[in-house]
Amino acid sequence: MNEEATQSGGGSFAELFEQSAQRVKEGECIRGRVITIDDDHVQVDIGFKSEGLIATWEFMDDDGTLLVSVGDEVDVLVEDSEDHEGRIVLSKEKADRLKIWDQISGAYDRDEAVEGTIITRVKGGLSVDIGVKAFLPGSQVDLRPVRNLEQMVGTRHQFKIIKFNKRRGNIVLSRRALLETERKKLRSETLETLEEGQIVDGVIKNITDYGAFIDLGGIDGLLHVTDMSWGRVNHPSELFHVGDEIKVKVLKFDAESERVSLGLKQIQPDPWVDAAMRYPIGMRIQGKCVSLTDYGAFVELEPGVEGLVHVSEMSWTKRIKHPSKVVSVGDEVEAVVLDVDEGNRKISLGMKQIEPNPWQMIEEKYPVGTKVRGQVRNITNFGVFVGLEEGIDGLVHVSDVSWTEQIKHPSEKFQKGDELEAVVLKIDKENEKFSLGIKQLEPNPWDDIQKKYPGGSEIEGPVVNVTDFGAFVRLEDGVEGLVYVSEMAAERVEKPSDVVKEGDTVKAIVVRVDPAEQKISLSMKAVHDRDEREALKQMAAQQSTSQKATLGDLLAEKLAEKSEQSSEE
Repeated sequence: MNEEATQSGGGSFAELFEQSAQRVKEGECIRGRVITIDDDHVQVDIGFKSEGLIATWEFMDDDGTLLVSVGDEVDVLVEDSEDHEGRIVLSKEKADRLKIWDQISGAYDRDEAVEGTIITRVKGGLSVDIGVKAFLPGSQVDLRPVRNLEQMVGTRHQFKIIKFNKRRGNIVLSRRALLETERKKLRSETLETLEEGQIVDGVIKNITDYGAFIDLGGIDGLLHVTDMSWGRVNHPSELFHVGDEIKVKVLKFDAESERVSLGLKQIQPDPWVDAAMRYPIGMRIQGKCVSLTDYGAFVELEPGVEGLVHVSEMSWTKRIKHPSKVVSVGDEVEAVVLDVDEGNRKISLGMKQIEPNPWQMIEEKYPVGTKVRGQVRNITNFGVFVGLEEGIDGLVHVSDVSWTEQIKHPSEKFQKGDELEAVVLKIDKENEKFSLGIKQLEPNPWDDIQKKYPGGSEIEGPVVNVTDFGAFVRLEDGVEGLVYVSEMAAERVEKPSDVVKEGDTVKAIVVRVDPAEQKISLSMKAVHDRDEREALKQMAAQQSTSQKATLGDLLAEKLAEKSEQSSEE
């Protein structure tokens, strides 16, 4: 063998070994050929009569599958030029790692992206396998902050190397940098083609209470919640999820500010077109209650078309304070179409119209003059409401409580829950009003007042109230007469209180009685005038009597004188 080597010009064995030792250096990565494989080692010939053993596991994948065969060429790293048995110590794993580091270094120098798999969450970010472990800070994961970094584990992405130190084994990556570069490119392309009225494809990027942001390709547009559907949308999350692909219409586009307003419902038929034809007045409909307000309930007739049942249209008879007393969100509602206003997108509905109007039959059930009994349900300053049946109340006005009593407030006579009897006075079906009277149960005493207190008759009674315009005098229980200030005295009176006080007993003449208005006019001055006239009459009579006595005396005296003269003669 040595002879053959010498003859071929290769030199002696010692020289070949020396050459091999000189050419195989520790830490060098060289190419070799697999010559044998067993369970523990793979023998690799690296040339120059140099062979080395490498642990078999270095040639296996994670599943334990052997990835090399006899005859395959492999790259190996020379760890030691000779072990204690005289063999070269080689490493396939370290050679691969060194090769990867060289590739990463080259990518860093050329500003090229590398691909890797996120393997675990670490403090401050994520650990990425790009052949070797590298660090991906949390702020560099995406264009927007990622709240749950755990969801990124196991995903594979392209990254940019932003820091590289081979000596320290330190590599820092950024996915955000690549996304920003890609986004700028897409934005430029999108801005050149985007225009109002255009229908474009996008991806839901973010969802808020007021809408969803759509990535149109490097530029975001806002799809407001009011432009998502012709129907009611309580929250955008009811319709979309982040990552959903969607077609939208460009409603407004400002190239300078790069603001884009989008619409989804605008690429769908407007359900309000011909709504009046689909929902004619008087039509019975069924729908779902979708919203309640203080003034009514909104009922969805079809997606995008809602009608309002005003609280006043929920019952013929019940006084409903809030719609929630009748219907709840989600309830199926039956109603009648009352009005349709396509221009303002309004439909008025009525629930009570499903049933006959009891007020249309109330006149037959309670004709005027009918005596009824009921319970006091409410008391106001102008009267009391009496419940006759469910939802049907009659009003007894304060003026219809008594013929004679002056009632300042109905609470003086009644309390809630009192049972009382009344007479039906009037029924107003259109305005749903029912008038009752209590005093009408008895004859009107004022019908006899005129006979009892005829004009010119004298009365005497106590003063019960003094006002600026006169004084009220009680004639009997519930009956009072008014003496106007002008009828108090013959002379001018400035204030009634200068003449009379409450509790004083006065005499007056009945001047006028008005049963319809229940008023009696009195005059104290008339009493004074009458008394004065009677006094004058008496004086005149006395004077007349006095004059008659004087003439008799004179005649008697004359006769006496004549008699005396005759006797003397």
